[in-house]
Amino acid sequence: MAVTEILDIFDEHWERIGTASREDVHRLGLWHQVFHCWIVSGSAEQGWELLFQLRHPDKETFPNCLDTSCAGHLLAGETPEDGLRELEEELGLSARYEDLIYCGLHREEYRVADDYMDREFTHVHLQRCELPPEEYRVQQSEVSGLFRVKAEDFRKLLQGEQDAIPAEGVVYDEKQHPVRERRSVALSDFTDNTETYYDLLFDALKKL
Repeated sequence: MAVTEILDIFDEHWERIGTASREDVHRLGLWHQVFHCWIVSGSAEQGWELLFQLRHPDKETFPNCLDTSCAGHLLAGETPEDGLRELEEELGLSARYEDLIYCGLHREEYRVADDYMDREFTHVHLQRCELPPEEYRVQQSEVSGLFRVKAEDFRKLLQGEQDAIPAEGVVYDEKQHPVRERRSVALSDFTDNTETYYDLLFDALKKL
């Protein structure tokens, strides 16, 4: 039997107003909290690289799309520090919250379907990690691959300066083994995020 996840809910000013099930949160379009963490490798001199997870084809939203390295809902009573469990579950990374770089809080709403409205307060973080994609221990029910993209290439893609960029990483075969792959990806291959959201990410990269 599936466990019902209960989330804190908020008004549009980020004032907590109660709790609701995850299903009702999306069905009714209630504001809730989400944890995001971007895995970053490289250096300012050589250029930063961003790690994207390839969403599983069975995901309810954005199947087979490249997404934030790690993301998950915060349950009722949780704080952004509790989002560390998502790093452990999705990528197999153990981290201390003080080692993460907090980029800021992003407020976003978008309609996924007629009966699915997402209104999120997203706590955005960075975590530096030099592991190659094949050495992550991913949650393969959620993640079907990992790809690195040069941050500057991704910025140009977002700004419309390039139509496609290279992505290098791994996908998991039927035996759940990582298989190296190189792709050319367009903006349509990524999940939707706003310009304001990516401003938080790139501003944080400039400060590293």
